Amino acid sequence: MRHGRPVGEMLRDWRQRRRLSQLDLACEADISTKHLSFLETGRSRPSREMLLHLAERLEVPLRERNLLLSAAGYAPEYPERSLDDPALDSARRGVEALLAAHEPNPALAVDRHWQLVAGNRAVGRLMADVEPTLLRPPVNVLRLSLHPAGLASRIVNLPEWRAHVVQRLRRQIEVSGDPVLSDLLEEIQDYPMPAAGASGGPAQEVPSADAVAVPFRLATIDGVLSFFSTTTVFGTPVEVTLSELAIEAFFPADPETARLMRLQADAPVTRPEVAQEAAD
Repeated sequence: MRHGRPVGEMLRDWRQRRRLSQLDLACEADISTKHLSFLETGRSRPSREMLLHLAERLEVPLRERNLLLSAAGYAPEYPERSLDDPALDSARRGVEALLAAHEPNPALAVDRHWQLVAGNRAVGRLMADVEPTLLRPPVNVLRLSLHPAGLASRIVNLPEWRAHVVQRLRRQIEVSGDPVLSDLLEEIQDYPMPAAGASGGPAQEVPSADAVAVPFRLATIDGVLSFFSTTTVFGTPVEVTLSELAIEAFFPADPETARLMRLQADAPVTRPEVAQEAAD
């Protein structure tokens, strides 16, 4: 059963989002420009195989590939399960093992909308002083970090870190076209920027000249913690939930942070350990 926008219009939008001409995509997909034009205008109905072929060339996310198939009257190709589904047991255990192995440093898993799926104990320690309402599920980690009642007042290099987050979110929106992320970006950009040293927070610092990545610098009672982050995703996933899951791991950017994290590892967590399923 077909519904919503025509599949040809959706294909054209994805092609334009990838900044490809009809000739570019036709060459990559090894089809004629005329045939591609007929598919986009609705003069020809794409086969299931052709839709998946074009979606692969356009690097369309798995969730949106299912929408393309549905718009053309075909059944979805990629299953979507909750992370507690028995079929995902091995993947869930892998995520849990990665988070635990990263102690004493913070690591967390997020879904496509930056909602928290799980986090290790170090994440709970860093979030100990944020406004409790921001910790009500589903927890959005970008909102948590940049909201005035969240970590923003303690981020030493807030303008730099906020600009990094906004740029990353814009790239994600450009790739996915996700309206939920667009709303999140608009919300974040509306947050007021606290003055240097406001609310007891630290004054802004100039980034080190030899920095190789944007650091996340957080003031704590023990001193300033400085981290760089990495992102890990599942390779070649064929399931929607896994394709949208990412692990954000933070590593000490200097010896002092490494020392402080080791010292804090045995300290009690004042908030419950962060671990929750992503909202649907």
